[in-house]
Amino acid sequence: MEMLGLYPTWLEPMLGSGWIVAVIATIHVLASHTAVGAALVFAYLSVMAYRHNRPELLQYIKQYGLFLLIFSYVIGSITGPGIWFSTTVASPRGISALIHSFVWKWATEWVFFVIEVVGVYLVIYLVGKVDQKTHMRIAISFGLASYGTMLIIIGILSFMMWPGKPEWFVEGGYLNGFYGANTFAQLALRTAFMFTMTAVVGGIVAASIKEPEFKHEMMRRLAWLGLVSTLSGAALFQWYLNTLPDYAHLVMENRLPDYFQPALLGVLSLMVAYFVWILMSPNSIVPAIASVMTVILLVFGLWPEEVARESIRKPYVVGQYIYSNQVIAHDVPSLGIKSEIPLLEEKGFLKTHIFLPDSLRTVTDDNQIQVGHALAMTACSNCHSLTSSGIRPLAKYFGGNTDTQALKTYLLGALATGNTLYMPKIPLTDAEAQALATYIASLASPASAKAAVKHAKAGE
Repeated sequence: MEMLGLYPTWLEPMLGSGWIVAVIATIHVLASHTAVGAALVFAYLSVMAYRHNRPELLQYIKQYGLFLLIFSYVIGSITGPGIWFSTTVASPRGISALIHSFVWKWATEWVFFVIEVVGVYLVIYLVGKVDQKTHMRIAISFGLASYGTMLIIIGILSFMMWPGKPEWFVEGGYLNGFYGANTFAQLALRTAFMFTMTAVVGGIVAASIKEPEFKHEMMRRLAWLGLVSTLSGAALFQWYLNTLPDYAHLVMENRLPDYFQPALLGVLSLMVAYFVWILMSPNSIVPAIASVMTVILLVFGLWPEEVARESIRKPYVVGQYIYSNQVIAHDVPSLGIKSEIPLLEEKGFLKTHIFLPDSLRTVTDDNQIQVGHALAMTACSNCHSLTSSGIRPLAKYFGGNTDTQALKTYLLGALATGNTLYMPKIPLTDAEAQALATYIASLASPASAKAAVKHAKAGE
């Protein structure tokens, strides 16, 4: 019998696999974007230092670079593999799709990354040890290599939202998948916020400068950088929104939490106020204040943005053809990929999931809840926690309903037909819908669910 290409499910009961990936990714974005922005700032400062004989600027580069080695490169080197590991176990087919489409691009990005890592060491430790022109060239090369990593990764991130051009689905082609309207808008937006992060994090180092006049100068330089990049980022965000497909706007209007827009406006206003404060009183900033602002940027700025980016591409996880629950939703002729929806409509999950125990392949009165749990793990747990905590708890979406017949009617009427915004089409057989409904009812009241099964078994 033809089987689905699904892998075993990684179930994290407290947070849910989606939040594990999101937490690691958000920390990685802060570290990596700060590193790229700082690399370009270092290149600029090194040119200024050598042209105007300003050795104190080189000293700042050295101090900020040493800080970055811990803040960005150590944290980034931990969270980077963390993203690979967590996404591989949480979304194996999604990662597989990206690797098969962009393996050489990723290899190229890693070449730039190696240059970047070597470059930051050279920039820090060769201050005063090589001639000025050589050190300046190293700093510029470091900055360009860092930005090269971002240029490459943005194309892959854009593909996750939507393949660059519609022709990719039929004709394939690396360029058709990599470059689209969203690619450059996202690059511009991330470049702006990259400099905002660089200014905020750089303030931690600048605030510790002992010499008042130099501290005054560096804090004001960072404030102007942060102010211009924050306001530019806000304007570029509108460009980015205009490149999103209509479906993404529909999801944003209906599915993003009410606090999303106020949170972004609040963080934006706070950042602008912070940079204006620095401009007016640069020497009043101490490392503790700059550190608090870094945490605020991470928690209230980056976190909502990353959550929104993940949300608006739902129900897909990659390229508009792989659902978040790893089922292939559409044909992709260019890759020879066939949709698995027809197979599910004909056979259901229980007969076609290769990693399901044989004892759960047939629904009986005695195993309904266990089968329902297995179906929830397969079809729901990538986006919905199966406990009361973590990412979008499944039970919360049914309001404590324990009426298994009503739940079954909804599953067959809305999810199985694909008529629910934001949710994937989840074809279920009648028996599978009954088992999943019983399991969902058990989340609200285990006793009621068991009683319903008992009554059904007794033919009442």
